[in-house]
Amino acid sequence: MIRIIGGSVKGRRLRAIPQSFGVRPILARIKKSLFDILRPRMQNARFLDIYAGAGSVGIEALSRGADFVVFIEKDTRSAALIRQNLADFNIQNKAAVFRLDALGDLSMIPGPFSIIFMGPPYKDPEKTPLRMVEPTLANLERHGLLANGGIVVAQHHKKETFKLPGDEWVLAREEKYGDTLVSFIKKKQND
Repeated sequence: MIRIIGGSVKGRRLRAIPQSFGVRPILARIKKSLFDILRPRMQNARFLDIYAGAGSVGIEALSRGADFVVFIEKDTRSAALIRQNLADFNIQNKAAVFRLDALGDLSMIPGPFSIIFMGPPYKDPEKTPLRMVEPTLANLERHGLLANGGIVVAQHHKKETFKLPGDEWVLAREEKYGDTLVSFIKKKQND
């Protein structure tokens, strides 16, 4: 059972994700730590949740003061589940759900965003490790989705390494939770 752990809908439960969806929800302790770190940035944030699954991270962001959240999820069933969860909490007017591949054309996404969270899958169905952070960052840059001074939070396997998409991008912080690494990547603010 996934719960919202803080903010205006604290304690409410999201609809369960069937195991058949193949989605790996964010662990509660990682989500708590993530939002403790992001707290100073949350009020009035424009938030993008990529590889959104059931939408728990984006809904948590709305609960904690984000103005608007866009969810990107490729799986039809997961995208429908996000819409149901938003409707259950009566917050669908503060969000948009796009059923898209995060590595494809994102030109229709209404950016830029002050905070972007990505929790891509670690492995494919055949258990082959995936390396999704680097191509996703490149696609975010290509489509101009991160605002100047914004931050990308990438949850990935600790063995996954990646290059940043340009000189204005900086790895600002990393937090380790078992086999999971959470990387905080900033884009320098242009004057």
